[in-house]
Amino acid sequence: MEEAIFRRSELLLGNEAMERIAQKRVIVFGVGGVGSWCAESLVRSGIRQLTIVDFDSVDVTNVNRQLMATTKTVGQVKVEALKERLLTINPSAEITALQKTFTEETAGEFHLEDYDYIIDAIDSLKDKAALILLATSLPSAGEDRSAPKFYSSMGAALKLDPTRIQITEFWKVKGDPLARALRNRFKKEKLFPKRKFQCVYSDELVQAKDEGKGSLVHITAIFGFMLAGLVIQDVTKL
Repeated sequence: MEEAIFRRSELLLGNEAMERIAQKRVIVFGVGGVGSWCAESLVRSGIRQLTIVDFDSVDVTNVNRQLMATTKTVGQVKVEALKERLLTINPSAEITALQKTFTEETAGEFHLEDYDYIIDAIDSLKDKAALILLATSLPSAGEDRSAPKFYSSMGAALKLDPTRIQITEFWKVKGDPLARALRNRFKKEKLFPKRKFQCVYSDELVQAKDEGKGSLVHITAIFGFMLAGLVIQDVTKL
């Protein structure tokens, strides 16, 4: 069955590329409006070894934009609900669901050096900064394996126009409050990412109607798809 599932992908990418995709290990931090769609896109693209990390449970307010959030999954642990769905796409996939939060204190529990790709879809500024610093400082795992590639999502809230979503290197991101806050934090603490990394962001900023930051699925999903696309493009490049 697995061969049939990915037949259309193989027609585009070729057998060797699909084999490389299946061998890669990916970890996604945060499976909300961005990370959940990234995870699904990765599995539908042939990633078999995926770890998903999120401490939260599905809330009814998640239903408008998060992949696994439905009226039937409200109250369930997010990573478990998402894992169940991902396994209906590819039952042979190895999905590890971790109900945890990435922090400076818990960073060692995730063994990031074991992965080929690290995806950041974290909302918390402090935890996001900690992940960026750690992920960009990981050394090569040896001659046969380079350091994990790291990709990050900037803010997907308060956006309406999907044509404004783009990809660039972190220090070149413009018009994104989250990227600005991260850069200010790094400068204040005099701690900086050791390597450059690509970000998905939008330079659009819509004024909030009420308290809090609203978000829509056609924006958050595109953010997630673009993160997944960075992984697949990197794996399949010549």
